[in-house]
Amino acid sequence: MRIGLGYDAHRFKEGDRIVLGGVEIPFERGLAAHSDGDVVLHALCDALLGGIALGDIGHHFPDTDPRWRGASSRQFLRHVRRLVDREGFVPVNVDIVVIAQAPKLAPYLGQMRQNIAEDLWLTIDRVSIKATTTEGMGFEGRGEGIAAQAIALLEPLP
Repeated sequence: MRIGLGYDAHRFKEGDRIVLGGVEIPFERGLAAHSDGDVVLHALCDALLGGIALGDIGHHFPDTDPRWRGASSRQFLRHVRRLVDREGFVPVNVDIVVIAQAPKLAPYLGQMRQNIAEDLWLTIDRVSIKATTTEGMGFEGRGEGIAAQAIALLEPLP
């Protein structure tokens, strides 16, 4: 078995929505990024890539490559899932925490779980995602951006 850990953060910019876990969430600002800025899926991709020792999301989808400008991070996750398979592993379960002072994410967590389960070919009971605040501390608490951490357990294919 293998374990991978991922982390991502993006600062806020002008905008009217953010994308987390593949879900568009109305908000008074957007996230600054080359792609859609989905910190949830970026952290998860890094966790999966770490589990198979294939670098990080920046290596596979560099922000210097115009192909990824505005790209959906679900596309990244699906590609990473194929890499996991190619390396002879399968995700067992994933656990993600989103760190944000705002917006409130509880209404969107179920759809995020469903999107991730679909893209990783998992049942939804193998996908955990939760949100927390930092009680006003740090860049997330000051409302400067959003971060996410993810961990993934992988097992060899039978």
